[in-house]
Amino acid sequence: MSTGTHLFRLNLFGEREQRSGGLRIKAHKRNFPVLQGMSLYTLLLEPKGVREPHWHANAAELGYCKNGKVLVSLYGNEDEASSFLVQTGEVFLIPSGVLHGIQNIGEEAAELILSFSSDDPEDFNLSTTMGMFSNSVLGNTWGKEADYFASFKRVQEPTFIAICNSGMTSNALSKIPYESHYKTPYLYNLEGAEPLLSNGGGSARMARQNVWPIAKNQALYSLRLTGKGMREPHWHPETSELGYVNRGRGRMSILNPSGNIDTYVMEEGDIYFIPKAYPHHIENIDVSQDLHVLVFFDQGMPKDIGFTGSVPFYTSALLAASTQSPQSLFEGLPRYYRDSFIVDKVNPVDL
Repeated sequence: MSTGTHLFRLNLFGEREQRSGGLRIKAHKRNFPVLQGMSLYTLLLEPKGVREPHWHANAAELGYCKNGKVLVSLYGNEDEASSFLVQTGEVFLIPSGVLHGIQNIGEEAAELILSFSSDDPEDFNLSTTMGMFSNSVLGNTWGKEADYFASFKRVQEPTFIAICNSGMTSNALSKIPYESHYKTPYLYNLEGAEPLLSNGGGSARMARQNVWPIAKNQALYSLRLTGKGMREPHWHPETSELGYVNRGRGRMSILNPSGNIDTYVMEEGDIYFIPKAYPHHIENIDVSQDLHVLVFFDQGMPKDIGFTGSVPFYTSALLAASTQSPQSLFEGLPRYYRDSFIVDKVNPVDL
């Protein structure tokens, strides 16, 4: 039960790209084939590390700041320019095709979890894009002689991540643009928000379109399950689900249309993918700590159907006939008119 079709050990099998300023680990369609229309990267930036300005030709980017403090600077359509701080527990969204850079401005390494609206995102980086043009073309762009760009270095591969030794570094935080403290539609304080649901089994905070209007095609839930918590069996009729285990140990079961059941234990750093409408559940199997899962969706307002509300909707006689089980079994179930979402487990983990 440690591995499965829908589970991916990102830290072991992800595509790694490392520079002196940081590390990116990628899960995409080519190394995690079950992915459909979504992918996930982790990005670590060392102090003074910067992810060079770049854009994604076929994907919007939804990021969660796991640790640290970064400055995100974007330049979009109609000369829209925006810089804003992103700190631990906050999320940001970059529309497809928008130029953006990410700079660590803290004293410690910064860790980001990045989800994309494509299972194989296409990147364009500023270093290689500028390098494709001749000195004459670059000079004409800014009204300079070609020789002005004689010192411009054309790299064979994108710089990708670099160390910024001047300007806004961790020792010069006073140089952060004042406007970066202004409210921006691209940023949402997920962990600072009140949970939409909270009970003895856990809590769920949600960054979705009803509270974050810019999130039209993506959403993120911060799901915490206590030692006795379980996300009830459910499915999402119109959205896929891509999860990242931020802390703890959990178990998940997924039913495939073939009838095969994929059950596995997932640990910190693992990711999983659930196609649209596939039934599944999540439970914490470690009573000593919470299970914290970042759950990304490919819809701005993901919806779901759970067992607690849907099963008792049907008559006990119909359920008994369908499952070839005693009618009394279903007559004894409590009737709810809406899903519970998170439930308290009354039974031990049956691994």
